[in-house]
Amino acid sequence: MFKRTFDLLLSLFASVILLPIFLLVMVMVILKSGRPIFFFQLRPGLNGKTFKIVKFRTMNNNIADNSQSHTHFGSWLRSTSLDEIPGLWNVIKGEMSLVGPRPLLIEYLPLYSKHQNRRHEVRPGITGWAQVNGRNIISWEKKFEMDVWYIENQSFLLDIKILLFTLQKVFKREGISSTDSVSGFPFTGNK
Repeated sequence: MFKRTFDLLLSLFASVILLPIFLLVMVMVILKSGRPIFFFQLRPGLNGKTFKIVKFRTMNNNIADNSQSHTHFGSWLRSTSLDEIPGLWNVIKGEMSLVGPRPLLIEYLPLYSKHQNRRHEVRPGITGWAQVNGRNIISWEKKFEMDVWYIENQSFLLDIKILLFTLQKVFKREGISSTDSVSGFPFTGNK
């Protein structure tokens, strides 16, 4: 209950503080990539219940060959993590938390082991233990281990630590690339 209250208050505060940046990025997305401004996708959340995650759109749809690629501006947005700002709306709605395992693709659900599926015992997060401990350079198995470790060790102080590490990594642009595990290297199940 305290975690939810903390998430709500901090997300509302961050939304107000980041409003000028939010509006600027909206205009830049329209000018650089056109419409739509936002990217919506179904993701599994708490107990595997699906919700629509929202981010600034970073991909360019090529209708002719049904492919997607990052625009140059979109790659920059991802490298700065500014594409994640709309995710505060998911936190305010109670679909996500500020800290928790990152919500992955729905098609991965049947591929998880029972242990890996524990990542859905908590709300997914905008950032998490795996994100501040390697993000794009660690294996799927290591990410899932870190997700379960977080679930078993979660506390208010750990969440504060993860949020501070996240800010540090965003400002230093460490471990952040134009692609992430969702779009870069698909999870294909356990061997």
